[in-house]
Amino acid sequence: MKYEAVIFDLFGTLINKFSLQESLDVLRQMASTLSAPPDDFMQIWFDTFNMRDVGAFQSLEANIEYICNKLNLHPADTHITLAAQIDREYIAHSIKPRPHATELLSYLKSLGCKTGLITNCTSEVAIVWKDMPFAPSIDVAVFSCLEGLRKPDPRIYNLAIEKLAVEPENCLYIGDGDSKELTGASQVGMHPVLIRDPDENSAEVHRVNFEGKEWEGPVISSLKDVLTLVE
Repeated sequence: MKYEAVIFDLFGTLINKFSLQESLDVLRQMASTLSAPPDDFMQIWFDTFNMRDVGAFQSLEANIEYICNKLNLHPADTHITLAAQIDREYIAHSIKPRPHATELLSYLKSLGCKTGLITNCTSEVAIVWKDMPFAPSIDVAVFSCLEGLRKPDPRIYNLAIEKLAVEPENCLYIGDGDSKELTGASQVGMHPVLIRDPDENSAEVHRVNFEGKEWEGPVISSLKDVLTLVE
């Protein structure tokens, strides 16, 4: 085997990215529940994206309450709870493995290859992680919201490397290029590879600090292609 470990991104890599249109519809439902102006609610929701990713709020409800305070709104606790429930149910319903994800991870484990996950995500995602079918095949999962670190901060990559007990030069990193994650992986000594879905509708996904368009390193179009890189 060429590598001791393969570390994956989550969104756009092991699972599909959330639909932008569906996400906006969910935010409108949440705003309606709170009697909040939908456009203003969505603006502050996106403004607090990075804060959610590093666990700045103790809970989703605390994030919603923060937004309401910014809008000078004071909804009942039951309405805040309902708005949070709408978001959690959407996330739980929307998280589905991409083609070949479960089979690939199981096969890597059978080869004796260590597997890891590094994801920028909110607490709702970390909570439902254990229910994902491929979770048992990941040796080390690092969530930004639990560690207070986001890609491409080198510390979040080094944390995964340390937990896997491998050297970075022996690690393959697979990601879709959001958050400049490939550059981040390269800077700590990993071997980053862009996974680019040829069927992705760019208007349907929300990307942040995307580097896929200018990426000049290795590119694959399917998780199946990972096998050609490790064997």
